[in-house]
Amino acid sequence: MGELQVQKLKNNPLKALYIKQLLVDIAALEQILDKKMFELSPIRIGAEQEFCLVDEFWQPSNKALEVLENIDDPHFTTELALYNLEINLDPLPLSGNCFSEMHLQLDHLLAMANKVAEKSATKIILCGILPTIAKRHLDFEYLTPIPRYNILNEVIKEIRNNDIEIHIKGVDELNIRHDSVLFEGCNTSFQAHLQIDPYDFKDTYNWSQAIAGPILSICTNSPMLFGRELWEETRIALFTQSVDTRASNFLLNESEPRVNFGNSWAKGSVVDYFKDSITGFRSLLTSDSNVDSLSELEQGKTPKLKTLSLHNGTVYTWNRVCYGSTNGRPHIRIENRYIPSGPTTEDEIANMMFWVGIMMGRPKKFNTIHTKMDFKDAKSNFFNAARYGMAAQFYWDGQLISSQQLLLDHFLPMAFKGLYRMGVLPKDAEHYLKIIERRIATYNGSRWTIQSYRKLRKEIKLPDALTILTAKMYQGQQKGYSVDAWELPRGDEFVIDENERKVYQIMNVHTVTAQDSDSSELVLKMMQWKNIHHVPILNEDLDLVGLLTWTDLKAYLKNPDKFEGPIKDIMKKELITITEEESTKRAKVLMESKGINCLPVVQGKKLIGIITTKDL
Repeated sequence: MGELQVQKLKNNPLKALYIKQLLVDIAALEQILDKKMFELSPIRIGAEQEFCLVDEFWQPSNKALEVLENIDDPHFTTELALYNLEINLDPLPLSGNCFSEMHLQLDHLLAMANKVAEKSATKIILCGILPTIAKRHLDFEYLTPIPRYNILNEVIKEIRNNDIEIHIKGVDELNIRHDSVLFEGCNTSFQAHLQIDPYDFKDTYNWSQAIAGPILSICTNSPMLFGRELWEETRIALFTQSVDTRASNFLLNESEPRVNFGNSWAKGSVVDYFKDSITGFRSLLTSDSNVDSLSELEQGKTPKLKTLSLHNGTVYTWNRVCYGSTNGRPHIRIENRYIPSGPTTEDEIANMMFWVGIMMGRPKKFNTIHTKMDFKDAKSNFFNAARYGMAAQFYWDGQLISSQQLLLDHFLPMAFKGLYRMGVLPKDAEHYLKIIERRIATYNGSRWTIQSYRKLRKEIKLPDALTILTAKMYQGQQKGYSVDAWELPRGDEFVIDENERKVYQIMNVHTVTAQDSDSSELVLKMMQWKNIHHVPILNEDLDLVGLLTWTDLKAYLKNPDKFEGPIKDIMKKELITITEEESTKRAKVLMESKGINCLPVVQGKKLIGIITTKDL
């Protein structure tokens, strides 16, 4: 998708040509398979590293295009949001010291990016979801200004015909509406690629599905969004909902979200996989490609199947099958999309090696896994891992087993065998798989994050805790130790200059509100019971329309009989408000000059917090 100039497919005069090219690509793929043209060896691995950019205050930075231009290296490319970039690593044959070689290249490219980013007062963070990301960073101004991202955003909004709704329930709950796909930009992953034998497609792909849950459980590191504790790997739920084109499950169009695990075992060839994708998901985009893949085959060329790849690029299975070519020979690979970015490159390469080792170390007893395991158990394992991480239990080989026992007693030995079978050097295998073993005995990224956050929140307000947490992540990444060796933050990793504080850093986001039709007497009594000095008042559209203060309560206590009507009869309607991006200095000046003790914090007409003299 990134190589093409894309357009919306709906009502496009090129639609008929696009459909024809899509069908020609499928016919060409069938010929490549039938004529046994696919490359079978050497088996190669590859990876894509997504990462976040933050400013000097550890907030998401919008300087991705500036940094990308200054890096000037073809390994780097844009992502959906202006605070994300991606590195495409060079593919390597699966043998010898390929993993440490890939690790060296990754560290080299990240060091280069870090050096360039520093000139733009920007740092690089590896994490599945950046702790300091907030709803204000999902505004359209943070969407990378490249046509394909704007078009994808427009297409998904048109199909849904409504705002995007995100609802995730974990320890806390997030229920939010938004008008763009930028929630996808909250997610960053380390996407691992493994070339497979397309003539053993069904067994290989089904095996990748069967092992996904247990592998994810040890790799989780994205337990939070907007300061709420959600799933151990919140990315799984967030990405699924952020590009969901379904208005309802009960409308007869797409039964699965575009980001999905699947709903059954693979039953046919790799061509059938792509046919199922076209059948299950409508095409969203078309391009300026005008190449006949069948004609290229007749001329002895390897077609790129650009139209099929374009469609495949808008269907996000967690184990996605990709077609490509290397040195003029076509291949099929599985792209593992569920492993998050970070916490360190050591952790990422260990995660990738663990997955590749288990993929290649499949015991004979697990051939035709689809005849021995119910698909619903594989899918249940995956979502249990996303929700509970290392606390999950899995259905495996006819029994219910803890993640630690399954990983230590079954998967680690399997990974070693698979890697040795492929000629990976024992020194390499032992170095990275020891990281997995230590992590099983201690904690993974998500547990470190949760423990760190809870420790900080005992003494520090939410925005400051998230800022310090991000700073601590950066320190750990710079040292290069895997996450099992990280200490919890002390709280002084980043000292916030009081003169630089913004309103969002100290405002209260959990505040009691009332509606203008509520009983005055009841709300004033609640203020008395809870010692609440300010209650913002909302109308039926949840717009801010008034305020009750301690002055109103004192008047009520002197003469309760005067307060029998609705709140709108007594509330203060001439409001002085502030926005979250303004400085606390400005808030203080406003309160002092107006002789007031609180300022509602608004975004348009909506209340998003409140700041008081006590906060200052």
